[in-house]
Amino acid sequence: MSRLEILVFALTISVLFSGSTLIVADQTERVRVYTRVVEFDYFEWTVNAIGVKLVQATLHTPNYYDEYNQHQIVLDYLKLTDEIIQQEYQLKIIFSDPNIQNPDSVSKAQQAHLNQLYESQRKLASTAEAVLEQQISEILREQGLTEIVLPIPPVLFHITPLPYNLIISPRNNIQQEESISLVPDLPVNIQVDLENKIDKALNVSSLVVPVGGIGSYPTMIERSTSLNWLSSTIAHEWIHNWLELRPLGKSYEITNELRTMNETTASIAGDEIGRLFIQKFYPELLTKENGNISVNFPSSRPDPNDLPRLQFDFRAEMHKTRISVDDQLAKGKVDEAESYMESRRQVFWDNGYAIRKLNQAYFAFYGAYADLPGGAAGEDPVGPAVRALRAQSPTLVVFLKKISQMTTFDELKAAVSK
Repeated sequence: MSRLEILVFALTISVLFSGSTLIVADQTERVRVYTRVVEFDYFEWTVNAIGVKLVQATLHTPNYYDEYNQHQIVLDYLKLTDEIIQQEYQLKIIFSDPNIQNPDSVSKAQQAHLNQLYESQRKLASTAEAVLEQQISEILREQGLTEIVLPIPPVLFHITPLPYNLIISPRNNIQQEESISLVPDLPVNIQVDLENKIDKALNVSSLVVPVGGIGSYPTMIERSTSLNWLSSTIAHEWIHNWLELRPLGKSYEITNELRTMNETTASIAGDEIGRLFIQKFYPELLTKENGNISVNFPSSRPDPNDLPRLQFDFRAEMHKTRISVDDQLAKGKVDEAESYMESRRQVFWDNGYAIRKLNQAYFAFYGAYADLPGGAAGEDPVGPAVRALRAQSPTLVVFLKKISQMTTFDELKAAVSK
C-alpha cells in the first residue's frame, strides 16, 4: 500500500467512525438488559483488524508475487479452509458418537493435525486477503468506482468469526426496530433462551440470526470455501462502506424502506462485481450449465445441490408465506399469523430447509435483501423498484451514483417512473 493509500485509509476510518451516531432509545435499553453480557465488542475487533491491515500495508505483500502465484495463494487458502471444515466436522462426530468412551484420547492425533492446519492457514490468511483486496480493487477501477487511482474507501476486509445479530420486530407488523450484535459462536440454547425472555418481557418478536458479512471498517467476512460467495460478499460490504460516505448510506437507519434500498443495492452490486472478479482472475472456476455461468470450486465434499430433493420452490413458498402473514397482521390477527408461521416453518422443515424459527423478526431481517424476486420480502415494493432502476441504468456506476444520492423511497419511485 502506497503512502496515498495509507492516508486515504486513515481518513476513511475517521469519516466512517465520526459519521456513526449512537441512538439510545428506551426499548434499546430494555433489550440490552438481556443482551449486555453477550454483546459483541466492535471497538476491540476493529483495533485488532486495523493492526493486521497496517502490517499488510507496510509489507505490501502481494507485490512480492507475480499474477500466477497470487492466484495460487488464494486457491491454496480456500483448499486449506475446506480441509479445516472437514476436520472440524470429523472431530464433532467423534465427540458426538456414544460408542466412543474417551473422545479426547481418540481424537488426539486429529486435534494435533487440525492445529497444524490452523497455523498454516493463519500464515497464509493475511496474504490471501491482501491479494483479494487488490484484485477486487482492480474490478472497481474498471467499473469506474475509483477516485483518482484507488477506491475510496480502500477495499479492506478481514475473514473472521462473525457476531450474531439479534433482530427485534413488533408482533403486530413486520418492521426491524432493533438490531444488536452478539458474540460469535453463541450456543443455540442460549439464543433460544434469550429470545424467549425478550419476547415475554417486551411483547415483541425476536430472532438471533447469522450473518455472512458486516460493513464495519475493515469489513468483517465469514470464512467460506466458495470464491464466488467470498468475492460477492466482500464487494457487498465494500458497497455499504461506499454508500456510508453518501446520502443513502447515511440514511440507512431512518426507515425500513431505506434499509431495504441499501441492502438490495449492495446485493445487486456485490453480485455483479463478484461475477466480474471471477471472470477476470479465476476463469477456470466458471462452468456452463443450462446456458448459465456458475462457479465451481473443487472440493472433496458432496455438493448439496447434487443430492436428491423433492421439487420445492423455496423463494415462491416463502413469498406466499410473507403475503399471508402481512394480510393477517393487517387485520389484527396476530395470534393466527404466528400459528400460521409455525405451521409453515414445519412445511419448510419437511422439505429440507432447517429454519429454527419463522416469525415477524425473521421477515424483518431477511425481507430487506430483495435483489431477487419473491422470497421473504413478499409484496414489499422497494426491492422491485431498486431492481427496476438497475435495469434502466446503462452501467453499474450510473446506477450506484444515482441511487446513492437518494434519502427517501419517493425519490426512488420518481426515478423509476421517468
